[in-house]
Amino acid sequence: MKRIDGAASARVRAAFEDHFARGEELGAEVCVWQDGHELLRFGGGWRDAAQTSPWTEDTIVFCWSATKGPAAACALHALQEAKVPLDAPVADVWPEFGAAGKDKVTISDLLAHRAGLAVLEQDGLVVFDLEGVAAALAAQVPNWEPGTAHGYAPRTFGYLLDAIVRRTAGLPLGAYWRKAFGDPLALQFWIGLPAELDSHVARMHAARVEDLKEPGPFENALADRASLTARSFARPLGVVGAAATNRPEVWRASIPSFGGIGNARSLARFYDRLASGEFFHGPWHEALTQRRSNGPDVVLCQPTAFSAGFMMDPLDEYGTKQRATLGPSLDAFGHPGAGGSLAFADPENRLGFAYVMNRMENGVLRESRPARLVRALYGVEG
Repeated sequence: MKRIDGAASARVRAAFEDHFARGEELGAEVCVWQDGHELLRFGGGWRDAAQTSPWTEDTIVFCWSATKGPAAACALHALQEAKVPLDAPVADVWPEFGAAGKDKVTISDLLAHRAGLAVLEQDGLVVFDLEGVAAALAAQVPNWEPGTAHGYAPRTFGYLLDAIVRRTAGLPLGAYWRKAFGDPLALQFWIGLPAELDSHVARMHAARVEDLKEPGPFENALADRASLTARSFARPLGVVGAAATNRPEVWRASIPSFGGIGNARSLARFYDRLASGEFFHGPWHEALTQRRSNGPDVVLCQPTAFSAGFMMDPLDEYGTKQRATLGPSLDAFGHPGAGGSLAFADPENRLGFAYVMNRMENGVLRESRPARLVRALYGVEG
């Protein structure tokens, strides 16, 4: 096992400080836990663009799709507690889901983004209507034949997970998160923020013009409003862009797809516990690191891989990583978020990594600030 030593910590600190020196960062925190101990944590900058409110120990921030990792853990844990196997049809726990030819879609397919539900076809639904969106997805004809391809579901995924948790555990996913993970580990991460914590939230800001990257296949597809890519990011309606996240009604909403708010040390501790084998056992534990989809992603327009709800780095035909977003370990799993947030578990080295920030980057799964921090942690040249 690779021990994270002082040299690794120094490299991460240097990379973190360099982002501020170059003006790329506004406010941010990076943290690594290993074997139940916090090994490094660096934070700094500002909660606001006017630089009147410093980033402090109690700062929390909107994490976009880095929320999907905790949300997936909730669904997987609820299924484990109910002893529901992952190869069972979704309709076994959610009968309405079996409509429109989806009766044989398995829980595994759904968790691996293979259920063909990346796009919500019903118009008029908003992000705050968790049960309404879930009902529409249950009744909907799949966007493609389930199991034949995989495509990241940026918005719909959290609503599907929430529906499974409600039906297996009797709680909304945000409440289940606190009960199963957040409170037992004393984590400062919420999917539905209590009002008394509003003053701790850093404001999210769009990428600087000078940091914008050249468009790639994903960005070109996103610009085409008729594409599967653009449609998957368009519905349910609401909360589009950095500024839209800076509202208490958004913080209060329990949006499992992208509405989590917290800090890096809590996400790193959470993933450290998953890397060390806590919370899951048997097939539900094995599901954390088993690639259930791997290859071309029909939504993100590049190779991706997913285990049971968690993103993994895709492998080529020789079993070699095509991208090292989550470091060099083949078994690493976690999830990035729009703009750059990233959190993952590395079971091989029994560690959890997390980075959060309030100045976004553009692009998806491309060279970025978190990539530099990950390379610095593992001592990989880039």
